[in-house]
Amino acid sequence: MPMQTAVLLDRLVWLEAVDVPRNIARRYNIIQARDLFGHMIVEYGWGRIGTRGQVRTVSFAQGADADRFVKTLLRRRAGAPRRIGVSYRACPPHP
Repeated sequence: MPMQTAVLLDRLVWLEAVDVPRNIARRYNIIQARDLFGHMIVEYGWGRIGTRGQVRTVSFAQGADADRFVKTLLRRRAGAPRRIGVSYRACPPHP
């Protein structure tokens, strides 16, 4: 029987950047949670809407370090209009 890991969800952010005429359909999601051992886990993923995309997971001993990392990720997404020509907008999470 597989072992299940319990997490306490602290933050869930789902962003999308869509520009149909230019065929831009990007998503970016961030999940911040605490695991059973008290460490903060930040899982962030990106890719084209409707695809599996890429996912990275980072663990932090302190919650403040995880918060700082999430703010850095969001700051990078805020520069999207300059980089890709369309801004990300917050939307409800998709499966």
